[in-house]
Amino acid sequence: MGIRITLLVGTMTGTAEMVAQEAQQALRAAGHEAEVRMMDGLGADVFEGGGVFLICTSTYGFGNVPDNAQDLVESLETVRPKLDGVTYGVIALGDGTYGDTFCRGGERFDQLLAELGARRAGELLRHDANSGDVPEEVAARWAVAWAQEHLVPLGGTA
Repeated sequence: MGIRITLLVGTMTGTAEMVAQEAQQALRAAGHEAEVRMMDGLGADVFEGGGVFLICTSTYGFGNVPDNAQDLVESLETVRPKLDGVTYGVIALGDGTYGDTFCRGGERFDQLLAELGARRAGELLRHDANSGDVPEEVAARWAVAWAQEHLVPLGGTA
């Protein structure tokens, strides 16, 4: 039985959306239920009821989350919901030439979700735009391995 995974996308140029769509297809091919949702207009209530989330976000400017993710971050910081029913992973996209702020958008989500009691499954995927690897391909492979190694199927037990 597959796992229900919601991919939340923070993007400025569309790259993170393409990455999430490829990850979604790969997860579905592996037998999981995967839904892509853009972060536009989302608030902390997106996590109500718990579940499994895969945050797919780029980093913009000097380590910021993308514009379409700002409202979600602000809502989480203001509302401070208890997220102990949430399991999550992070696909962080960045540019290694920015040094200290490399993948900071994804790291910010990781830190915030952990502070609110969510459980991170596995390590973050940090993709460097300068690596020469196609981010969609890397993320699709990673997402399937992430789900297989770190998540319990629906109806299963830990």
